[in-house]
Amino acid sequence: MSKQERWSRLLELLAVEGKLDVDGAAAAVDVSPATIRRDLDELAEQRLLVRTRGGAIAHGVSYELPLRYKSSRRASEKQRIAGAVADLLTVGDVVGLNGGTTTTEVARALALRTGGGVGEPGEGQSGPMYTVVTNALNIAGELAVRPQFKIVVTGGVARPQTYELVGPLTAGVLNEVVLDVAVLGVDGVDPQLGVMTHQEDEAGISRLFAERARKVVLVTDSSKMGKRAFARICGLDRIDSIVTDSDIAPDMAARLTEAGIEVIAV
Repeated sequence: MSKQERWSRLLELLAVEGKLDVDGAAAAVDVSPATIRRDLDELAEQRLLVRTRGGAIAHGVSYELPLRYKSSRRASEKQRIAGAVADLLTVGDVVGLNGGTTTTEVARALALRTGGGVGEPGEGQSGPMYTVVTNALNIAGELAVRPQFKIVVTGGVARPQTYELVGPLTAGVLNEVVLDVAVLGVDGVDPQLGVMTHQEDEAGISRLFAERARKVVLVTDSSKMGKRAFARICGLDRIDSIVTDSDIAPDMAARLTEAGIEVIAV
């Protein structure tokens, strides 16, 4: 397990449990307690957690979300997906992120890769490495303390179930920006109907993210493939790439490829 994978796993455990002890974390990721202590110290320096005697606790609101109960579902798949998405992005990109557990993992993967702690630029970096436009309060909260990112929060009305901002105020900001890449988490992908989510207000905002972007990357685990949800975001013709896990059915991957979509299975 690489250091980045280990850190992602520690943050995932923290999101579920709210706290970690060194010995338990060491057993969970199969490394020595000394390695865990160093990991926790480094993560604390970046304000991704708060160090305690013998372990760590969650930092602020970001790990107390109503969506936290979902965070342990297919966690390893989501972390692999997030790492692959981070590989697709280029320093200097303006990146749009909607809300959800997978896009939250994308934000964390970017944070871990940029280097530098709170108040410190990345090596050789005098300004922000990425501009992130998001309607997700938890994503903004995790990245705002890091100078490697310029954070643009859309504004709007917060949905308590997901901490996503929606409504006319959200749309007003998105209509005034231009994105290089929109990274969208969704609840369903259907070869005929396209991309969907459960809530119509969230669908409208995700649609705007897609319209304002030069490239649209869908991030979803394979359990969402072939599923339908209530509100349609857009057709497959608007999607450039789908990053998913290796359990995607071959026939589904083939149909998406035939539709002109790059399918990245990790």
